Amino acid sequence: MLVNLMIVDDQSLFRDGLKTVLDLEPNLHVAATAANGKEALQLLNPDTLPDLILLDIRMPELDGVATVKQIKQLYPEIKVIMLTTFNDAEYVMEALAHGANGYLLKDIEIEKLVEAIHDAIAEKMILPPLVAAKLAQGLHNINPRKPSSALAELTDREKEIALMLTQGFSNRQIALALFISEGTTRNYISTIYSKIGVTDRTNAVLFFKEQGL
Repeated sequence: MLVNLMIVDDQSLFRDGLKTVLDLEPNLHVAATAANGKEALQLLNPDTLPDLILLDIRMPELDGVATVKQIKQLYPEIKVIMLTTFNDAEYVMEALAHGANGYLLKDIEIEKLVEAIHDAIAEKMILPPLVAAKLAQGLHNINPRKPSSALAELTDREKEIALMLTQGFSNRQIALALFISEGTTRNYISTIYSKIGVTDRTNAVLFFKEQGL
């Protein structure tokens, strides 16, 4: 399957160089580039949307955090990977809270970037180990209860769904696997969030991975 990409970065040398490299990859095509979030939003056409956007964090006009928020509100089906030089947990948390599908540092090897693109298309959360470790540290501030006691509150079915979350299953995939409706799946996940003291999928996954689930 051909994956159409958009690259959004204010550094033209990086943006153009990345386009050249990615266009050489089988099944990848950079359909558009933009210098900032405002320009990216103007380029999005409902009839020819990219499958995935590589989005820088710090840009003039409209930064990456504000941009991903608007993209996900308008076109939630578009996958977005934040691509930046800034290894900052605060930016990571904010971008992911607004719906980003992952976060990578710009010094990543091209092979790893290509792999991450395909993983994101396959509904997997993309986080480099260093960033994931920083986020996991922050879970202690989010959940004041002992992790083991919070995990023990989950029912067997909730633990089953929690395991699927850590493996990157979407709500639809969980529903199909367990022969339940997507609405029921969402209700289970909402209950899981409440029991472990988080408010979103990313922190739930990090919590469960920290607990070895």
